[in-house]
Amino acid sequence: MAFRNLLLADRGAVRRITIHRPDKLNALDRETINELHVAFDQARHDDAVRAVVLAGSGEKAFVAGADIGELSGLTAQQAQSFSRLGQALMSKIERLGKPVIARIQGFALGGGMELAMSCHLRVASDKARFGQPEINLGLIPGFGGTQRLLRLAGRGAALELCLTGRPIDAARARELGIVTHVVAPENLDTEVDALADQLAASAPHALAGILDAVLHGGESAIDVGLDYETQAFALCFATEDMREGTRAFLERRKPAFAGR
Repeated sequence: MAFRNLLLADRGAVRRITIHRPDKLNALDRETINELHVAFDQARHDDAVRAVVLAGSGEKAFVAGADIGELSGLTAQQAQSFSRLGQALMSKIERLGKPVIARIQGFALGGGMELAMSCHLRVASDKARFGQPEINLGLIPGFGGTQRLLRLAGRGAALELCLTGRPIDAARARELGIVTHVVAPENLDTEVDALADQLAASAPHALAGILDAVLHGGESAIDVGLDYETQAFALCFATEDMREGTRAFLERRKPAFAGR
């Protein structure tokens, strides 16, 4: 499929998906969200892809939010459909089964912050700005912001950011657990690429097991989560990668995981 609003590039086992609407600060409209659905489906089903980097085009914004021009004309029924479309994308990324890193520069506001929070790891420039400013439009976050922010940063931070709409800088986002790493702008790609390469070189079944167990555990009582972890742990012992990993450790060499 040819994309109008996305750029895709592979570097080894890492796929970079770049939202390319620089004139709109990469704002999310329905067309872009639909294209992201397709792009992440492709990444899921491509065995050659072991990690994904999600980026925004240009230096001003990762994603500045939803496309307000499109939002302003929606009816309540259309808005419900739009919210569900966006939430489905965020859940698809979160449940991809492969690690997704958000590369964040400039603004990550509204839908952009929600998109970043759906990724498994977030690496930000120290110039990045985060926020849920929907209250200033007479709205609430609609792509999962109230829920993922609550789980990442806690009730107090979620209420503060959503109720006031005030943005925070990358350092504060790091303190709240919203951002994984904060680096100087000139080091952003180096940090993201190194992290992506590390993940892509890891055992795919183990990566998927960790992602699933953490997600499942966050939605369950601890005894249910522990049982899920046990099952995922045991399944690793049926993989060639587990044998390779333990052999490599005993032989004092770097493992070569084949994804089997």
